[in-house]
Amino acid sequence: MTTEPPATSATSANANPAALPAPATANPAALPAPATAKRAAGTPPAGAPPAGTSPAGRSGPRPRASREVLDGRSRAARVAVRLGLGLKDARMRSGRTQRQCSEIARISQPRWSGLERGQGAGAPLETWAIAAAAVGQELAAFLDQASGADLPRDIEHLRRQSALVERAARGGWAVAPEMPVVAGASGRVIDALLTRAATREAAVFEVWDLLLDVGAAFRSFDEKLAAVRAQLPGWTVSGAWILRGTRRNRSLVSELAPLFGARFPAAGRDWLRALDSPTAAMPKQPALLWTDAAGATLGEARIRGRDPSDGGPANAAKPPNDDRQVSGR
Repeated sequence: MTTEPPATSATSANANPAALPAPATANPAALPAPATAKRAAGTPPAGAPPAGTSPAGRSGPRPRASREVLDGRSRAARVAVRLGLGLKDARMRSGRTQRQCSEIARISQPRWSGLERGQGAGAPLETWAIAAAAVGQELAAFLDQASGADLPRDIEHLRRQSALVERAARGGWAVAPEMPVVAGASGRVIDALLTRAATREAAVFEVWDLLLDVGAAFRSFDEKLAAVRAQLPGWTVSGAWILRGTRRNRSLVSELAPLFGARFPAAGRDWLRALDSPTAAMPKQPALLWTDAAGATLGEARIRGRDPSDGGPANAAKPPNDDRQVSGR
């Protein structure tokens, strides 16, 4: 039989309080610092000025953004709007959807939509550059269009169109700038469609500030010519390119002279004559024309290697007054 030890009552255990050890809190000075006394991550170290206090120890609210900072933010927002318009315009001219372009750029479709709607003031420069490349443009061209001046973003394009309209009026041409047509499986916009009803002539003019995909530009030009021929049966339909006379464009045409010569076999001077005179017939083949860098003067492109009897003297393609160069174009 097992014998249980006698129970000790709580009363007897506490019968002599003086014999009990002192409670742990009897000597606060000997205790370690409580856990809550450790500095939390992100809090200033000991001796640092409290929050809302300047480094010199002056207390008060955080300084407000200066006028220059606010102006800078406002300008960034305006530039983002103009860049977005340029991006949307370039995308529509390419015939692509937002989803197609966003996939090329490896960004989401909502993000692309936001850029087009001017919500890209805080977007990295790299994002804008990639988006511009996805629509066949360079960011520098967008930046030129989105300058702080109160000029339209496509002012360089408009200047060349204006020079064409002014000159074509001499030859009795009716000019329809930015003329939409149905070409191929999608809509296209002709930079300037010239018509002379009396002689049943129509000319498709394309204005180029910057060539990035020459093959695509060739195909687009052919589609527009075919669309006009379909809409104006029985008319003589041809056309020309007007290329901005920068060193980059001139060098490109010079390097690819055989290609451009084959694609634009007509003499530029014959096209200029048709623009100037109501009695001068329009050439039946396309030609390449230059403008000076300012966009005020039209001139023929003399493509190196071309037969002098069919397109002018054989020398380098040189635009008129081409010494002025705009960087990035």
